[in-house]
Amino acid sequence: MKSIKPVRALAGIVILLFAAGASAQKISWADSYRLEAAAKFAEAQAAIEPLATKEPVNEFALMRSAWLLYLQGNYPESEKRYLKAAEFNPRSLDANLGVMLPQMAQYRWLDAMKAGGKVIRESAWQYTAHVRLMVCEEAMSRWADLAKHAAEVSARYPSDATVLVYWARAEAALHNTQKAKALYNQVLERFPIHAEASTFIKNNP
Repeated sequence: MKSIKPVRALAGIVILLFAAGASAQKISWADSYRLEAAAKFAEAQAAIEPLATKEPVNEFALMRSAWLLYLQGNYPESEKRYLKAAEFNPRSLDANLGVMLPQMAQYRWLDAMKAGGKVIRESAWQYTAHVRLMVCEEAMSRWADLAKHAAEVSARYPSDATVLVYWARAEAALHNTQKAKALYNQVLERFPIHAEASTFIKNNP
């Protein structure tokens, strides 16, 4: 019986170490979210950086660190980590949506559209992907493409005001003023204090 005691003691130590490690991870996540809420993005990243860079890959920690790097304006490293997450999990819509953000922040509209295209090939009407693609179309002044795209997305999300705003902007840029006005009126039905819609209608009686 005496020989069992050291084994039990060792098992107890292992359990305590595991519990301590789990507790430390919880503290890291909690600290990271708290610091992000306080707009301390570098500190929020530092709290989870050991988890984000360890092997084997912690997919969520990697993507969260990519997000926090984006918030810090470190777009190349953010993109690199989102791409690593996409390579780790080729089925991840989150990773391809994420990689669009640093690309858009660097005005690399075509690259961002390519990443968005991967998402909609997997999920044809994924809302966030379509909105970010519309941002790219607007940035490149592809007004006819944007008008058509927004109309198609609006048909799938008829209660959404954001898509209607992009559609209205495209119609206004195409000098279809009455169509733009009608769309901005629809925006105001969904968001009565929308400043852009109100201003457009006021300036186009």
